[in-house]
Amino acid sequence: MNKILINSFFISLIAVFGAAAQEQKDFSLHSHNDYLQTVPFWTAFSAGANSIEVDVILKEGRLMAAHEAASINSDQTIESLYLDPITKGIKSGLISKIDFHLLVDLKTEAYASLEVLLEIMKDYEYMLYSSGNPGGLKLIISGNRPNPEDYSKYPEWMFFDYQSKELGKGLPWEKIGMVSMSFRQFSVWNGKGRMVEEQRKAVQDFIDLVHSFDKPVRFWGSPDSKSAWKAFYEMGEDYINTDHPIAAAEYLSKLGQNVYQNTNFHEVYYPKFDVDGAATPVKNVILMIGDGNGLAQISAALFANDNQLNLTQLKNMGMVKTQAADDFTTDSAAGATAYATGEKTNNRALGVDPSGKELANLPDILDSYGFSSGIITTDQLTGATPASFYAHYPERDDSDHIAAYLSKSKLDLFVGGGKSRFEKEMVNLRNAEFTLVESLEDLKGERVGYFAAEYSLPKVLDGRGDYLLKSTNAALKFFEKKKSPFFLMVEAANIDSGGHSNSTSMIVSEMLDFDQVIGEVIRFADENPGTLVLITADHETGGVSIPQGDIASQTVELAYHSDDHTGIMVPIFAYGAHSGDFRGVYENTEVFHKIMKLLKEYHQK
Repeated sequence: MNKILINSFFISLIAVFGAAAQEQKDFSLHSHNDYLQTVPFWTAFSAGANSIEVDVILKEGRLMAAHEAASINSDQTIESLYLDPITKGIKSGLISKIDFHLLVDLKTEAYASLEVLLEIMKDYEYMLYSSGNPGGLKLIISGNRPNPEDYSKYPEWMFFDYQSKELGKGLPWEKIGMVSMSFRQFSVWNGKGRMVEEQRKAVQDFIDLVHSFDKPVRFWGSPDSKSAWKAFYEMGEDYINTDHPIAAAEYLSKLGQNVYQNTNFHEVYYPKFDVDGAATPVKNVILMIGDGNGLAQISAALFANDNQLNLTQLKNMGMVKTQAADDFTTDSAAGATAYATGEKTNNRALGVDPSGKELANLPDILDSYGFSSGIITTDQLTGATPASFYAHYPERDDSDHIAAYLSKSKLDLFVGGGKSRFEKEMVNLRNAEFTLVESLEDLKGERVGYFAAEYSLPKVLDGRGDYLLKSTNAALKFFEKKKSPFFLMVEAANIDSGGHSNSTSMIVSEMLDFDQVIGEVIRFADENPGTLVLITADHETGGVSIPQGDIASQTVELAYHSDDHTGIMVPIFAYGAHSGDFRGVYENTEVFHKIMKLLKEYHQK
């Protein structure tokens, strides 16, 4: 691709997102050796860089953009790469505000080079900084510079890059645009892991010293990685030095979303382990599904809750492979159908095999064994996970058809959102002898349904409160009154939503909400021996990892490989009778078959 096409491509991108990047003021980037970018200036501008560096060499009366004479290209001057593009950007409206400066690194003798620069800038006076044009372009001279006592002889728009650890009140601060130092004078850190504290303090002390003179600071030769960008951002470096301005801007602009400090803690319940793993009869099965909940999501919640969870008290665990029948990466419909029916199916399908044939699900099957059954979700009841336990349909988003299956199911209890989806089904639900109640306190009778919201329930951080905990406790009381064995599926749906939106706060808060419910279910299992508790996920969402965090302050930083589901194995935790049977690595369909094997062993049709 030639230079003209590349420039046109970048300009079209800037029209879409360049202005938004320029408004990002939480951090400032220095585009180091910007003239070496494939598209000089526009790359830095599109990333919102506030400091843009060009090395120049005086040759035959021209300021060539190059680091050394051998690399000079006659077409690349300070005018062609920077001053003319800025002019065109202003005239076209792509540059509505000059909130960046050029750092001009002189590689040839200072006074002669500046004499030529002054002559060049006469053609660009209209856009230069002055007391009458405070929003104009500033040039900061670096590299070979005149003596500090001569700084004041140069125009208002020209400032200088001061490079010394020795700072004092006697310096010409009014003409110093920034203070720059080699990072290697303070630290040998390579940008991986964490800086040695003594070296980190030396860097911080210098930053603070520069700031005491109300000037910005930059380090050259510094590590150029995500860990480094974050470290320098947290220490307050004003212009973070990078050869990768777009990547740095993308990472730093998302830090606020990727880092979360938890302030809502809960105490954990310590299990009794009286019959945990014992080969005693299984009376009840509670399957808890954290939608999208992988190891990183669990770990993040653990670190954010003072390094402890109800879930991580458990001793028996395994790993589940989640692939769908037609795809390496499953969706919730195929994933939950595997748990509900013991068969792999295509993505988007609910309770049917790949050919569309209906599959019997756990509530239907267990009804013949004298079991009651129920589903609870923070999603709408037509959502893929809860619907997999009552519906039989090849398209998860066809809500009208899915809703029609609820009255035909063998469920005795349902709790969730999405009442509006069932407007046409109210008569059928009542004819199926479901009592539709107005509150969780009214879960009484043989068959009960509670619509918790007309549409979707809010997220925890949006005010959902302890809905899932109250719903689960109410359901357990409902089943206790029925005095029959039961199967209950509890879904925490919005961990998945946090993964899709790459929202660390949503992932952590929803996982912690889920963990409070896990604690109460484990307590119930201790009080009701013969209860088998299984906690797992239908898939992982977001390709989440945890690059950094701080347990002492309950803070975690998550990174995301995707905004969709992934094929990563998910954990399964088990507690209670026969919980040891769920150790190992196996397909998601095996969860169903392991449950059925145990129930057939202890129950008769």
